[in-house]
Amino acid sequence: MPGPGAKLEIQMLHDRVLVRLAPEEGERRSSGGIVIPATAQVARRLAWGDVLGVGSNVRNVKVSDRVLFNPDDQFEVEVQGEAYLVMRERDIHAVASEESTEHGTGLYL
Repeated sequence: MPGPGAKLEIQMLHDRVLVRLAPEEGERRSSGGIVIPATAQVARRLAWGDVLGVGSNVRNVKVSDRVLFNPDDQFEVEVQGEAYLVMRERDIHAVASEESTEHGTGLYL
């Protein structure tokens, strides 16, 4: 079973991206301080994931990027007992930046 730093022996094709969903953080707090349990249903929530593979035509995303996307519109695949998502690059809404910039938000939209 591949761990967080393990490399998968999969070559993605064309504009496809292989993503592992980031673990759920459990309960959340609203800006007003109200606790929202992890089981609460929210309308069409976007999710964060880590890129594990990219195809040869992917231009703006690279392996190890953290990306924002809609998990409901993607295809799920199981590799070595672990679930991953396969999507097109155009289905990614944002890429999180690890670099701190003076005026930036840390996201590329």
